Amino acid sequence: MLRRLNQLRSVIETWSRLGSQIDDLVTLQEMGEAEGDESTLDEVQRDYDELRERFSELEFQLALSGEYDASGAILSIHASEGGTESQDWAQMLLRMYLRWAEKRGYKSEILDLTPGEEAGIKSATIQIDGEYAYGYLKGERGGHRLVRISPFDSAKRRHTSFALVEAMPLVEHDLNVEINPDDVEMDVFRSSGAGGQHVNKTSSAVRLTHKPSGIVVTCQNERSQAQNREVAMRILRARLLERRLAEVEAEQRRLKGEHVGAGFGNSIRSYVLHPYNLVKDSRTGHETSNTQAVLDGALDDFMRAWLHSQIGAA
Repeated sequence: MLRRLNQLRSVIETWSRLGSQIDDLVTLQEMGEAEGDESTLDEVQRDYDELRERFSELEFQLALSGEYDASGAILSIHASEGGTESQDWAQMLLRMYLRWAEKRGYKSEILDLTPGEEAGIKSATIQIDGEYAYGYLKGERGGHRLVRISPFDSAKRRHTSFALVEAMPLVEHDLNVEINPDDVEMDVFRSSGAGGQHVNKTSSAVRLTHKPSGIVVTCQNERSQAQNREVAMRILRARLLERRLAEVEAEQRRLKGEHVGAGFGNSIRSYVLHPYNLVKDSRTGHETSNTQAVLDGALDDFMRAWLHSQIGAA
């Protein structure tokens, strides 16, 4: 609460300073015009350009003013039914988001990871800590489509793969998310991935089932059962909060008369590596031919384009 209060206070102070600067600039312009002072008017123009750029930045922040936008995020990546090809694509996405977090100076941690049978991953859940991490990542929710020559196809044919990305706000305690311990069923099993000397020797991995919602989360990356349960509860809380936010969003769309289908077929972004190089967001039209940079974590332009589109849609 105190953190949120300080953020709001900072926003108010910033806009107040901007208002004062605009008043001073208007006064200076009136003086320059009255005296015919070209040097003063040139100074006004320079200051105006700087203020305009600053205003544009502040306008963009309106898209990051959601209740949980300043929070960290939990990101989940799931391969579709494309087998090894899709699982490899899911791993590429995992690397992309980890590199994005690194570029922004955010801290990232893999909470859970299920490897594929031959290559790649079936699913992964990561926690990304940093200011406005969720605000930026919330626009990544949806299907991600890859078109390329498959490295797993001896005939070198072109394949299309899909993976699903989920983004949830990281909130340790939230009055809107109450979890009754009696509603949570816990199962334990042996970890299947890397994790130290206890892996495959003790049943330290945890699976939590929230009976009212049917949500199932797992965690097996920590060394102890207690640690895995704690992380799994964190993920469960985030999933329940995201479900509540999705219901509110769906109701708002219904009231606006909008319809947005679900499923892998409705991809938010396509990554084409053959027969040409192009990454294009189907929602905003933003695109780039520098596919390697995007896969190396250069996602800010795509995120900003989507956030700007939300300012007008709000």
